[in-house]
Order: sequence, then structure tokens, then C-alpha cells
Amino acid sequence: MVQIAKPRPVLLPHLSLSLTFVFICTVLSIVRAQDTPAPSQKQQAQPSNAASRLTIEVTGGENNVPVENASVYVKYIEERKLRKDKKLELSVKTNREGIAHVPDANLGRALVQVVADGWKTYGRWFDVTDPRQTIKIHLERPPKWY
Repeated sequence: MVQIAKPRPVLLPHLSLSLTFVFICTVLSIVRAQDTPAPSQKQQAQPSNAASRLTIEVTGGENNVPVENASVYVKYIEERKLRKDKKLELSVKTNREGIAHVPDANLGRALVQVVADGWKTYGRWFDVTDPRQTIKIHLERPPKWY
């Protein structure tokens, strides 16, 4: 009688696949751990920005009267190295004294635009260097159309 040998199960391909899977998961977890910033860095960055407050004084006309209820738009561009630049925009209104306070203002270049009824629209880039900087803006009357 001739005996036919049964084929043995091949474990080598299954073992190599499982080891490859474990290796890939380990590498991905290390890369992910490097991408997340440390919580201590986030906590240190927030208190420095919390004290910053940009003040914008809006006056108009020949008599330098305060312009109340004017819309003030402040636009920042936060530059990033790997991703697209992030654009931040804040809008506030002036009070009766013509003063608008922008909380948590970023340092750097900022576009300040002022829109008020009965006044010419104003827009200009400013360099914000001091966390408690005051920007004075003077509006003019629009030209008369006949």
C-alpha cells in the first residue's frame, strides 16, 4: 500500500503577514505621537495671548468727533509651514467714545477696516508690535455726488 502524505499547513506566510501588520501599527503610533504637541506648550502660549488687547480709536471730520457704532474689522493671516495659511477675522463695534477693543489680538501684520454710516470706508495694514497697542483712525466725509 502506498501512503500519501498529507500536506502540512503553511504558517510562514501567515506569520510574516502578522509581523508586518504589527510593525506598521508600531511605526504609525510613533509618528502620531510625534505630531501631537505637548500639553505644556499649549498652556504656556494661551496666557501670553490672553493679556493682549488691541484698542482702536475712530474719529472723523474736521472737529475730530468720535464715530460711534462703526464696524471695525481686523484680519490676520497666520502663516504655516506645511499647510495653507490660516485666515482669522474679528469684527467689533465702536462705543459712544468711538473706541473699539479687540480682545486676544495677535502680534504681527493686521488689516484694519472701518465702515460707518455717513463716513468714507477706511482700510489699512498695521504692524501690531505691542500687546496693548492703540491705533488711531481718522475718517473723512465722502465726496458729494451731484
